[in-house]
Amino acid sequence: MPISSYIFFFLCLLYSLSITNGAQLILVNNCNESIWPGILGGAGHPTLKDGGFLLSSDQEVVIDAPEKWSGRIWSRQGCSFDNNGKGSCDTGDCSGQLHCQGTGGAPPATVVEMTLGTSISPLHFYDVSLVDGFNLPVSMAPVGGGIGCGVAECEVDLNICCPSALEVRRGGKVVGCQSACLAMGSAKYCCTGDYGNPKTCKPTIFANLFKAICPKAYSYAFDDSSSLNKCRASRYVITFCPPK
Repeated sequence: MPISSYIFFFLCLLYSLSITNGAQLILVNNCNESIWPGILGGAGHPTLKDGGFLLSSDQEVVIDAPEKWSGRIWSRQGCSFDNNGKGSCDTGDCSGQLHCQGTGGAPPATVVEMTLGTSISPLHFYDVSLVDGFNLPVSMAPVGGGIGCGVAECEVDLNICCPSALEVRRGGKVVGCQSACLAMGSAKYCCTGDYGNPKTCKPTIFANLFKAICPKAYSYAFDDSSSLNKCRASRYVITFCPPK
Protein backbone atom coordinates (compact mmCIF):
# COMPACT_ATOMS: atom_id res chain seq x y z
CA MET A 1 0.00 0.00 0.00
CA PRO A 2 1.43 3.44 -0.93
CA ILE A 3 2.45 5.74 1.93
CA SER A 4 -0.25 8.22 0.94
CA SER A 5 -2.87 5.49 1.40
CA TYR A 6 -1.55 4.72 4.90
CA ILE A 7 -1.76 8.43 5.80
CA PHE A 8 -5.30 8.66 4.48
CA PHE A 9 -6.33 5.55 6.42
CA PHE A 10 -4.73 6.90 9.63
CA LEU A 11 -6.52 10.26 9.28
CA CYS A 12 -9.84 8.50 8.68
CA LEU A 13 -9.24 6.35 11.78
CA LEU A 14 -8.51 9.41 13.92
CA TYR A 15 -11.64 11.16 12.65
CA SER A 16 -13.74 8.07 13.33
CA LEU A 17 -12.40 7.81 16.89
CA SER A 18 -13.09 11.49 17.54
CA ILE A 19 -16.70 10.99 16.50
CA THR A 20 -17.36 7.73 18.36
CA ASN A 21 -15.80 9.10 21.56
CA GLY A 22 -18.35 11.89 21.78
CA ALA A 23 -17.58 15.57 21.38
CA GLN A 24 -15.93 18.50 23.12
CA LEU A 25 -18.17 21.39 24.08
CA ILE A 26 -16.38 24.71 24.44
CA LEU A 27 -18.46 27.16 26.47
CA VAL A 28 -17.48 30.80 25.99
CA ASN A 29 -18.79 33.78 27.96
CA ASN A 30 -18.67 36.78 25.64
CA CYS A 31 -21.07 38.76 27.85
CA ASN A 32 -20.03 41.80 29.85
CA GLU A 33 -20.93 40.08 33.10
CA SER A 34 -20.47 36.74 34.80
CA ILE A 35 -22.98 33.99 34.08
CA TRP A 36 -23.63 30.58 35.61
CA PRO A 37 -24.23 27.97 32.89
CA GLY A 38 -26.68 25.25 33.85
CA ILE A 39 -26.42 21.73 32.40
CA LEU A 40 -28.96 18.93 32.51
CA GLY A 41 -28.59 15.49 30.96
CA GLY A 42 -31.61 13.95 29.27
CA ALA A 43 -33.29 10.82 30.61
CA GLY A 44 -30.63 8.15 31.13
CA HIS A 45 -27.77 10.56 30.43
CA PRO A 46 -25.31 11.98 32.98
CA THR A 47 -25.35 15.63 33.99
CA LEU A 48 -21.99 17.07 32.95
CA LYS A 49 -19.73 19.45 34.91
CA ASP A 50 -21.71 18.90 38.14
CA GLY A 51 -24.72 20.58 36.56
CA GLY A 52 -23.48 24.15 36.76
CA PHE A 53 -20.62 26.52 37.49
CA LEU A 54 -19.46 30.13 37.38
CA LEU A 55 -18.19 31.40 34.04
CA SER A 56 -16.70 34.88 34.26
CA SER A 57 -16.73 37.39 31.42
CA ASP A 58 -14.22 36.50 28.64
CA GLN A 59 -13.68 33.06 30.18
CA GLU A 60 -14.15 29.69 28.49
CA VAL A 61 -14.31 26.10 29.66
CA VAL A 62 -14.03 22.80 27.78
CA ILE A 63 -16.41 19.96 28.59
CA ASP A 64 -15.99 16.41 27.28
CA ALA A 65 -19.40 15.00 26.37
CA PRO A 66 -19.63 11.20 26.00
CA GLU A 67 -20.82 9.45 22.89
CA LYS A 68 -24.58 9.78 22.27
CA TRP A 69 -24.95 12.30 25.10
CA SER A 70 -28.22 14.18 25.10
CA GLY A 71 -29.09 17.19 27.20
CA ARG A 72 -29.55 20.93 27.48
CA ILE A 73 -27.38 23.88 28.42
CA TRP A 74 -28.53 27.37 29.37
CA SER A 75 -27.19 30.47 31.09
CA ARG A 76 -28.19 31.81 34.47
CA GLN A 77 -27.64 35.44 35.37
CA GLY A 78 -27.74 37.54 38.50
CA CYS A 79 -26.86 34.58 40.72
CA SER A 80 -25.73 34.50 44.33
CA PHE A 81 -24.67 31.28 46.06
CA ASP A 82 -23.29 30.49 49.52
CA ASN A 83 -20.41 28.14 50.29
CA ASN A 84 -22.79 25.19 50.10
CA GLY A 85 -23.89 26.08 46.58
CA LYS A 86 -27.33 27.27 47.65
CA GLY A 87 -28.82 30.56 46.50
CA SER A 88 -30.83 31.98 43.62
CA CYS A 89 -30.60 33.51 40.14
CA ASP A 90 -32.58 36.23 38.40
CA THR A 91 -33.10 33.95 35.39
CA GLY A 92 -32.56 30.27 34.64
CA ASP A 93 -32.56 29.25 38.31
CA CYS A 94 -32.60 25.52 39.05
CA SER A 95 -34.21 25.01 42.45
CA GLY A 96 -31.78 27.43 44.11
CA GLN A 97 -28.77 25.20 43.48
CA LEU A 98 -25.42 26.02 41.89
CA HIS A 99 -25.18 22.41 40.68
CA CYS A 100 -28.41 21.66 38.82
CA GLN A 101 -29.56 18.11 39.44
CA GLY A 102 -32.76 16.76 37.90
CA THR A 103 -34.35 20.10 37.07
CA GLY A 104 -33.93 22.44 34.13
CA GLY A 105 -33.68 26.19 34.30
CA ALA A 106 -36.73 28.11 35.39
CA PRO A 107 -38.12 30.01 32.41
CA PRO A 108 -37.52 32.36 30.79
CA ALA A 109 -34.21 30.93 29.59
CA THR A 110 -32.59 30.55 26.18
CA VAL A 111 -31.77 26.84 25.88
CA VAL A 112 -29.21 24.96 23.78
CA GLU A 113 -30.43 21.41 23.15
CA MET A 114 -28.37 18.59 21.65
CA THR A 115 -28.21 14.86 20.99
CA LEU A 116 -24.70 13.76 20.04
CA GLY A 117 -25.58 10.66 18.02
CA THR A 118 -28.07 7.85 18.55
CA SER A 119 -28.21 4.09 18.08
CA ILE A 120 -29.83 4.79 14.71
CA SER A 121 -27.67 7.65 13.41
CA PRO A 122 -24.12 8.92 14.10
CA LEU A 123 -25.24 12.47 13.31
CA HIS A 124 -25.40 15.14 15.99
CA PHE A 125 -28.62 17.12 16.35
CA TYR A 126 -28.69 20.52 18.06
CA ASP A 127 -30.72 23.68 18.30
CA VAL A 128 -31.27 26.91 20.22
CA SER A 129 -34.76 27.07 21.68
CA LEU A 130 -36.92 30.02 22.70
CA VAL A 131 -39.79 27.71 23.66
CA ASP A 132 -38.95 28.40 27.34
CA GLY A 133 -38.51 32.10 26.65
CA PHE A 134 -35.32 34.17 26.41
CA ASN A 135 -32.77 35.58 28.83
CA LEU A 136 -29.44 35.89 26.98
CA PRO A 137 -28.24 35.54 23.36
CA VAL A 138 -26.45 32.25 22.60
CA SER A 139 -25.12 30.25 19.64
CA MET A 140 -23.78 26.74 18.95
CA ALA A 141 -21.53 25.98 16.00
CA PRO A 142 -19.04 23.28 15.00
CA VAL A 143 -15.40 24.29 15.29
CA GLY A 144 -13.94 24.57 11.81
CA GLY A 145 -17.31 24.03 10.15
CA GLY A 146 -18.29 20.73 8.58
CA ILE A 147 -20.35 19.14 5.84
CA GLY A 148 -24.01 19.87 6.39
CA CYS A 149 -23.26 21.64 9.67
CA GLY A 150 -25.13 24.82 10.51
CA VAL A 151 -25.18 27.42 13.26
CA ALA A 152 -27.95 27.38 15.84
CA GLU A 153 -28.34 30.81 17.36
CA CYS A 154 -30.32 33.68 18.74
CA GLU A 155 -27.72 36.42 18.68
CA VAL A 156 -30.03 39.39 19.25
CA ASP A 157 -31.04 40.66 22.71
CA LEU A 158 -34.77 39.96 22.64
CA ASN A 159 -35.18 41.71 25.98
CA ILE A 160 -34.88 45.05 24.18
CA CYS A 161 -37.96 44.41 22.03
CA CYS A 162 -39.90 42.09 24.35
CA PRO A 163 -43.66 42.83 24.43
CA SER A 164 -44.58 44.34 27.80
CA ALA A 165 -46.93 41.42 28.55
CA LEU A 166 -43.97 39.01 28.36
CA GLU A 167 -41.33 41.03 30.23
CA VAL A 168 -39.62 39.72 33.37
CA ARG A 169 -38.08 42.50 35.45
CA ARG A 170 -35.60 42.54 38.30
CA GLY A 171 -34.82 45.85 39.95
CA GLY A 172 -36.54 47.75 37.16
CA LYS A 173 -34.46 46.04 34.46
CA VAL A 174 -35.83 43.61 31.87
CA VAL A 175 -33.83 40.42 32.42
CA GLY A 176 -35.98 38.00 30.44
CA CYS A 177 -38.77 37.62 27.92
CA GLN A 178 -41.36 34.96 28.68
CA SER A 179 -42.71 32.55 26.12
CA ALA A 180 -46.37 32.98 25.23
CA CYS A 181 -47.01 29.59 26.86
CA LEU A 182 -45.66 30.77 30.21
CA ALA A 183 -47.44 34.12 30.05
CA MET A 184 -50.81 32.89 28.77
CA GLY A 185 -50.85 29.35 30.17
CA SER A 186 -53.31 28.01 27.58
CA ALA A 187 -53.13 24.85 25.47
CA LYS A 188 -53.13 26.93 22.30
CA TYR A 189 -49.93 28.71 23.25
CA CYS A 190 -48.30 25.67 24.90
CA CYS A 191 -49.07 23.15 22.10
CA THR A 192 -50.71 20.75 24.55
CA GLY A 193 -54.04 18.91 24.67
CA ASP A 194 -55.96 19.37 21.43
CA TYR A 195 -53.07 21.52 20.19
CA GLY A 196 -50.43 18.87 20.84
CA ASN A 197 -49.54 18.21 17.21
CA PRO A 198 -48.16 20.26 14.29
CA LYS A 199 -51.50 20.31 12.47
CA THR A 200 -53.36 22.14 15.22
CA CYS A 201 -50.54 24.05 16.92
CA LYS A 202 -49.52 26.97 14.74
CA PRO A 203 -47.09 29.80 15.48
CA THR A 204 -48.68 32.67 17.40
CA ILE A 205 -48.02 36.35 16.87
CA PHE A 206 -45.38 36.12 19.63
CA ALA A 207 -43.70 33.10 18.02
CA ASN A 208 -43.65 34.94 14.70
CA LEU A 209 -42.01 37.91 16.41
CA PHE A 210 -39.30 35.70 17.94
CA LYS A 211 -38.78 33.99 14.58
CA ALA A 212 -38.44 37.25 12.68
CA ILE A 213 -35.70 38.40 15.08
CA CYS A 214 -33.98 35.02 15.58
CA PRO A 215 -34.72 32.95 12.43
CA LYS A 216 -32.26 30.17 13.40
CA ALA A 217 -33.89 29.41 16.76
CA TYR A 218 -36.96 27.42 17.75
CA SER A 219 -39.84 29.84 18.25
CA TYR A 220 -42.48 27.26 19.23
CA ALA A 221 -42.71 23.51 19.80
CA PHE A 222 -43.06 22.37 16.16
CA ASP A 223 -40.57 24.73 14.55
CA ASP A 224 -38.28 21.91 13.35
CA SER A 225 -37.80 22.64 9.67
CA SER A 226 -35.78 25.85 10.03
CA SER A 227 -34.29 25.35 13.50
CA LEU A 228 -32.90 21.82 13.93
CA ASN A 229 -29.28 21.33 12.83
CA LYS A 230 -27.62 18.06 11.82
CA CYS A 231 -23.86 17.73 11.97
CA ARG A 232 -20.92 15.39 12.46
CA ALA A 233 -18.08 17.15 14.22
CA SER A 234 -15.80 16.47 17.18
CA ARG A 235 -15.86 19.96 18.72
CA TYR A 236 -18.54 22.61 19.15
CA VAL A 237 -18.38 26.10 20.58
CA ILE A 238 -21.32 27.43 22.58
CA THR A 239 -21.04 31.20 22.89
CA PHE A 240 -23.11 33.26 25.29
CA CYS A 241 -23.65 36.79 23.93
CA PRO A 242 -22.05 35.89 20.55
CA PRO A 243 -20.58 38.75 18.54
CA LYS A 244 -22.94 40.05 15.86
